[in-house]
Amino acid sequence: MEQVLVTGLGAITPVGRDVPNTWSALLAGKSGIGPISSFDASRLSTRIAGEVKDFDPSEVLDTKRLRRTARVSQFAVAAAREAVADAALDLEGEDRSRIGVVVNTAVGAMGEVERAARTLDDPHGRTSRRVSPYFVSSVIPNMPACEVAIDLGVHGPVTASALACASGSYALLEARRLILSGEADVVVCGGTDAAITEVMFEGLTTMGALSRLNDEPQLASRPFDADRDGFVFAEGAVVVVLESATHARERGATAYAQLLGGALTSDAFHVSAPEPSGTYAGEAIRQALQRTGVGPQEIDYICAHGTSTRANDRTETAAIRSALGSAADQVAVSSPKSMVGHLIGAAGSLSAMVCALAIRDGQVPPTVNLETPDPECDLDYVPGRARELRVDTAVANAFGFGGQNCVIVLRAPGPGAPARRLE
Repeated sequence: MEQVLVTGLGAITPVGRDVPNTWSALLAGKSGIGPISSFDASRLSTRIAGEVKDFDPSEVLDTKRLRRTARVSQFAVAAAREAVADAALDLEGEDRSRIGVVVNTAVGAMGEVERAARTLDDPHGRTSRRVSPYFVSSVIPNMPACEVAIDLGVHGPVTASALACASGSYALLEARRLILSGEADVVVCGGTDAAITEVMFEGLTTMGALSRLNDEPQLASRPFDADRDGFVFAEGAVVVVLESATHARERGATAYAQLLGGALTSDAFHVSAPEPSGTYAGEAIRQALQRTGVGPQEIDYICAHGTSTRANDRTETAAIRSALGSAADQVAVSSPKSMVGHLIGAAGSLSAMVCALAIRDGQVPPTVNLETPDPECDLDYVPGRARELRVDTAVANAFGFGGQNCVIVLRAPGPGAPARRLE
């Protein structure tokens, strides 16, 4: 079967506006979590988030495009440009009808919806008709993918789907299918979200889902720690260039990793809580390994979903143990969310990026803030500091609201696919 290779990466995250800065921050255990600056959160129980800092969309898009695009699409375009440049993909010399885009979002343009609703709210009982003519086209969930396609000028298949917090991972699986089906040679894929808004935080706060460690925001995201009290909501985008090994060889590209494949399952249990035993999350891991021909003992690293909620971390640990058996004790597992928070629709593609870079560099990022181990979370979570580790095979877990489980498997580039070297 044709190999599908990761040849380019792009990122906009709370710890960096590109891949090199994001990766170095993750390896250093640097937190990007702080007080919310995008709105007045003083009345809320949770007043912290993982915001993208110093992002100027005018550096990415011209004035006309700025008026018609939401922040979620601006992130996607910026990350996609970096990924394409990183892949050294010369679009002028490519058949653009053979290049596709799969960019997913879980929440999307929530801020634009809120602003439009306020525009229509007249204190005198009248309605104002000042909603932007670009409102509808900016908030529909396929627009980040379409804006990326427009920006790159590519004409292959363009799709978008929503799998909550598994959206970014599923984008890579869908892109791989497009390549293996012969519909595209290259697919620019990943996830994006930008929904740090008052309404979103009000809703998540009343659910009891968010950490309330407002006075020490950098300590708030504590995956697998006994004192964790909820996740930290964040924003950002991570985009990956996938291409067939044949196409990559023809243009002399190098690769970070192979995307071997993955699996999807459903908890079919609850709209937000994971199925407590971790059975179906574990089944997603088992199926991903079976479909890719990878044995549990071959896995070197797992980039965990690791949200820092009591239920998720416990059930993910159980899922890994059920899928890997005794091999679970030999695998390094860590959660980048301890530093960047939960990027929601981009969380899964961030995990894929972390796996690809771990394969390239032989280092895995830590789980920070893991100070008091939870007896129910008893794996090797790489606490505190990054670890040098040869990584040939890595797994990225993503588990979303509604019980959507997506697991992907990456491996070092195979024969005939020149590996990307540390620069």
